[in-house]
Amino acid sequence: MPALPSSIIDPLWCQFAALIPPVTDTHPLRRYRPRIPDRIIFDKLIQVLVLGAPYAKIADTTCSATTLRTRRDEWITAGIFEQLEQICVEFYDRIVGLDLENLSVDGCIVKAPCGGEAAGRSPVDRGKQGTKRSLLVDGAGIPLGCVVAGANRHDSPLLRPTLEKLSRFGLALPDHITVHLDAGYDSSKTRSLLTELGCEWVISQKGVPLQAGARWVVERTNSWHNRGFKKLQVCTERRIRVIEAFISLANAVIVVRRLVREAWCTYRWETRPTQQP
Repeated sequence: MPALPSSIIDPLWCQFAALIPPVTDTHPLRRYRPRIPDRIIFDKLIQVLVLGAPYAKIADTTCSATTLRTRRDEWITAGIFEQLEQICVEFYDRIVGLDLENLSVDGCIVKAPCGGEAAGRSPVDRGKQGTKRSLLVDGAGIPLGCVVAGANRHDSPLLRPTLEKLSRFGLALPDHITVHLDAGYDSSKTRSLLTELGCEWVISQKGVPLQAGARWVVERTNSWHNRGFKKLQVCTERRIRVIEAFISLANAVIVVRRLVREAWCTYRWETRPTQQP
């Protein structure tokens, strides 16, 4: 059984396959084992992302765990995962439209039992190893960027690099941008940074309970990451570049799912899912 429905995997694969660089034969005698099809590796990586299982559990007679890791690293070096995420976000902006006037940022701490470059002592898990994701979303909760750091890092120092992730898309930014933040960002340094960037802000005040606001969308997107992608719920990767690649792939899945959901309510086509995504 596939980890995701074909209505989501097939559009992702069409864009992903177009980004894969051609592979040349470097063997002097042109004798080598047949290269495993990229589609098989892609489907296996989707299973790793969604199910969170080790590579050895996902591997079978079609490909080994070593092949999965090797091909994954090849695609990371080529920047394919980040390009896929950018293409999906740009398509969403053209078809539906991004709400860039209201941005939300928040951090999320997950377990990192294997340690690694982005691991630190978690203040919410008795000092065990953990990883923090600082996530940027638009007004509808579409993920626009993520910064990975140790769980012992505070949210405020990660705000600037998180907001700078927006520049990689080359989108036309509105004149007035409001950044919605929780009480963890309630400081003069945060306000000075937002003033420097030309942004307005809505920051929850410390010590005041039940403050309703527009930042609930980033909480929901963090929940999508943790509940929909087991690989992100418990970070078992040790290298930041691999973690960022899986986050980019998860963001692409989220954006495509939202696009299919919007189209499901408006259009009909032959392969239209019977249930709303």
